[in-house]
Amino acid sequence: MTRRGAAASLHRSLAGFVSHEDPANVLSLFAAKARQHGGLGSTDLACALRACRGSGKLWPRVPEIHAATVVRGLRGDRIVSNLLIDLYAKKGLVQRARQVFEELCSSDNVSWVAMLSAYAQNGLGAEAVGLYRQMHRSGIVPTPYVLSSVLSACTKAGLLVQGRLIHVQAYKQGFCSETFVGNALIALYLRCGSFKLAERIFSDMPFCDRVTFNTLISGHAQCGHGERALEIFDEMQLSGLMPDCVTIASLLAACTSVGDVKKGMQVHSYLLKAGMSSDYIIEGSLLDLYVKCGDTDTALEIFNLGDRTNVVLWNLMLVAYGQISDVAKSFDIFCQMQAAGIRPNQFTYPCILRTCTCSGEIELGEQIHSLSIKTGFESDMYVSGVLIDMYSKYGWLGKARRILEMLEEKDVVSWTSMIAGYVQHDFCKEALSTFKEMQEFGIWPDNIGLASAISACAGIKAMRQGLQIHARVYVSGYSADISIWNALVNLYARCGRCKDAYSLFEAVEHKDGITWNGLVSGFAQSGLYEEALKVFVQMGQVGVKFNVFSFVSSISASANLAETKQGKQIHCRVIKTGHTSETEVGNALISLYGKCGSIEDAKTQFSEMSDRNEVSWNTIITSCSQHGRGQEALVLFDKMKQECLKPNDVTFIGVLAACSHVGLVEEGLSYFKSMSNDYGIQPRPDHYACVVDILGRAGQLDRARRFIEEMPIAADAMVWRTLLSACKVHKNIEIGELAAKHLLELEPQDSASYVLLSNAYAVAGKWASRDQVRKMMKDRGVRKEPGRSWIEVKNLVHTFFVGDQLHPYAEQIYIFLADLNDRIAKIGYKQEKYYLFHDKEQEQKDPASLVHSEKLAVSFGLMSLPPSVPLRVIKNLRICNDCHNWMKFASEVMRREIVLRDVYRFHHFNNGSCSCGDFW
Repeated sequence: MTRRGAAASLHRSLAGFVSHEDPANVLSLFAAKARQHGGLGSTDLACALRACRGSGKLWPRVPEIHAATVVRGLRGDRIVSNLLIDLYAKKGLVQRARQVFEELCSSDNVSWVAMLSAYAQNGLGAEAVGLYRQMHRSGIVPTPYVLSSVLSACTKAGLLVQGRLIHVQAYKQGFCSETFVGNALIALYLRCGSFKLAERIFSDMPFCDRVTFNTLISGHAQCGHGERALEIFDEMQLSGLMPDCVTIASLLAACTSVGDVKKGMQVHSYLLKAGMSSDYIIEGSLLDLYVKCGDTDTALEIFNLGDRTNVVLWNLMLVAYGQISDVAKSFDIFCQMQAAGIRPNQFTYPCILRTCTCSGEIELGEQIHSLSIKTGFESDMYVSGVLIDMYSKYGWLGKARRILEMLEEKDVVSWTSMIAGYVQHDFCKEALSTFKEMQEFGIWPDNIGLASAISACAGIKAMRQGLQIHARVYVSGYSADISIWNALVNLYARCGRCKDAYSLFEAVEHKDGITWNGLVSGFAQSGLYEEALKVFVQMGQVGVKFNVFSFVSSISASANLAETKQGKQIHCRVIKTGHTSETEVGNALISLYGKCGSIEDAKTQFSEMSDRNEVSWNTIITSCSQHGRGQEALVLFDKMKQECLKPNDVTFIGVLAACSHVGLVEEGLSYFKSMSNDYGIQPRPDHYACVVDILGRAGQLDRARRFIEEMPIAADAMVWRTLLSACKVHKNIEIGELAAKHLLELEPQDSASYVLLSNAYAVAGKWASRDQVRKMMKDRGVRKEPGRSWIEVKNLVHTFFVGDQLHPYAEQIYIFLADLNDRIAKIGYKQEKYYLFHDKEQEQKDPASLVHSEKLAVSFGLMSLPPSVPLRVIKNLRICNDCHNWMKFASEVMRREIVLRDVYRFHHFNNGSCSCGDFW
């Protein structure tokens, strides 16, 4: 055989192997021809490239064939170049594909389509549109295939405007009737959310193929329009087209999106009859249907019958058990997966990590995290995002932050999870700092990130930053997002901007429970307690369902107003709606009764709780302490430890206050030392102030001063004020002046500091020094807060000031008070001199003007309330010795219980004694 004949024979063999999809033999013959005959032509090179296209294993030969093309001077050959463009594009090597395209001697429509497809496949929509414009300028008339390719690129990149322009050109050239152009247009409009346009193109198409119907069904299914997707499937069947695997998978997705498991079962029956159940894609879609619809048993049956080498099926079973928070079965599936030799992918770890997060199995989550490091998935953005979320939700913020900083490429999910974690645990400054950092990295926040940042602003009442983020919401196009509106309502309410909060609230078109609760909690947290309760009442009137957050916020508002009656009404609603078992609600009720003076009700509520946490114990301990039941508070503290609950810094505030109120000096100091020694808790300024109070009340002022001097942190105003108050009681001017000096340096505009020092001088009889302090106060423009007392009578709160003559019943009150003074004097009451005024001042003043507000409030209560109702009085300052003594005698003579809440604690007066044991 001649050399030419042998070459021709080899060429025919090459072509034959390509047609029979035998790439290995193609390349063997190709190499043989190159060695023996050397004269490789474009057809031979094209055969070899087609063989490489059919097998991923042969990809390394592509650059060699490309090199052979260049050596043989076939660089600009269209057939070879088009194949090279296609191969490089499929490998993501778009720049190489473009280089081959640029080297073409003359580009035909096939070349343009190949390059446009390369851009489309790699998500480079803008580049595809740019290339199309270049083609248009070159005078090349686009074919329907070209238009289809560039439209596909616009679809993948979400370029609706550019896609519409190309739609216009396709219409002008009469290509809209072409099925594949119509299919590309439908995909474009579905991708961009223009469902009406997609449907109109579908109805105008003269011929629809299976791709048309599949595109529509899939598009509607992905957007949650399951019912419409099922309707299109019915139309498809009426047109005589048989569904394929893509159709069935889309249909199953449609059933999943609407939760229609019955229709899904019908599709399941159809695919069993059609013999399609073993398809790789359908198996996953079918399992996804039963998993998302909550039919775990059927899902497990399908999983057991399916391809156990398919990692997607394993992941779906992890999701199935995660949905029902069955961490044991989820972990069992994960272990089976490893035993079967199935390598987890980037979706496996998030599936089981989310289950650990929902179930609170943080330690197991840590183990999964370790495994993800070993398998090299920790740096995956998807896995890291879930890890950050898990650690953040359980307060492991340091660990979450380290994962975020380790990521080379941080996405919006990772940043947002970190921000939300900070907000959840009240690290609002850190949340806002991270929010700013995210933007500096060029990441645009999503709706969740914006809502979290707004919540952070609310947490620290950063109204200025909140306004900036509010403006950003409109720029970002999230102005209709309900989660952002809810966060904004809470922000304005929490910052005390009542009108703005109401305006935003009214602007929310579809208010949900979160919207209402945001307003209630916002007002409650900003001190607008009456507004909070007003909104709570409105919630009930419009039929909004109350939840835990509604009750906690409204009960807290009632507690801060000492509104016992309204608090009890809310308690009744709690019982009626079945929320009594909620721990947070129970805690709020303990606080309510404690702050309203009903310590027995608080103890009853605590004892009836089925599930108590640290907050429950802290609240009851603090309540007992404030009501003078220090020994009970300490017994509760011991019981708390027996329940294996670890005390925190709040617990020790209650414990130390209990020791202070009952005079347990050494015990209090022992508890203070145990904070750091036994529990690893670093004392805060509040704890140091409690110790100073313990020593000060016991009269150990020198010891209290030394304690302050030895503190590892600088003493704040609270510490010095506590010492000064004790010095006034015990008439120690030397240490009192020292405390006042530091206090006035720290808070020169606080009236309480001047008043305490002035009173200390008055008690010691140093009138000149007292007058000097008063003059200093006047010169500095500091105004004293007047003493006030409140009492509720017949649903009205009555306010009294010292020597009050403005009350409508003032005359009757003073007559009643004079009579009561006579009665209690007969059993031993002696009025103390008004020690804040010297004798000459007292002679010049009307005796009525010196009557303290709490005496007037109690007298009015005794006149107005039935004998069976305890008197509950609130005072904004500390009760004085004389008033305290007077109330003991009044309770004995009138045989009434009097509960007085001053700025420090509760006093329960009954039968001539006080719960504080005269130690306050």
